[in-house]
Amino acid sequence: MNLPNKLSILRIALIPVMVALFYLTVIPYNYLWATLVFVISALTDFLDGYIARKYNLITDFGKFLDPIADKILVLSAFIIMLTESRAFSGAYPELFGKLSGGIGVTLIIARELTVSVLRMVAASKNRVLPAEKIGKVKTFLTDIAVILLFLALEYGVLFIPAIICYYLAVILTVYSGVTYLVKNKDVLI
Repeated sequence: MNLPNKLSILRIALIPVMVALFYLTVIPYNYLWATLVFVISALTDFLDGYIARKYNLITDFGKFLDPIADKILVLSAFIIMLTESRAFSGAYPELFGKLSGGIGVTLIIARELTVSVLRMVAASKNRVLPAEKIGKVKTFLTDIAVILLFLALEYGVLFIPAIICYYLAVILTVYSGVTYLVKNKDVLI
């Protein structure tokens, strides 16, 4: 097994650590520790792709594992935040935060599932649908939103930039998903 694939497996292995740290409020700065684990995990996403391309270590296993690891990491982070009533509320009424958090996370999950199924249908027709640049921007913005939301739970002053970044990530997620579907609609015909 090559290094990029090991980094993807490490990313998956760190997810339960992130979740545990998020919930272990008996640990001082638990949200900060969860943030650190998320950042390390997100960096492995960048590193595995960079190393795989630079050293021609791209494998079918890596093509399968890398996007799954990315989706599980980000979706896990958003799902655990949904269980913390303050995560999407900040200075806003709690109900608004729960609604915007729940709707936004649902849209993010829907986009990821839709794009994944579209890629599976394309693969069944011997087509490969490459990632778009806007998808990479979406991933970066989503990672920043997760980091800011985690940190906002630890240091309340970051709620407004965290929520703004989250909304932008949701909007870009929906936009990139619709764009991807429209661009590749012939796969479904």
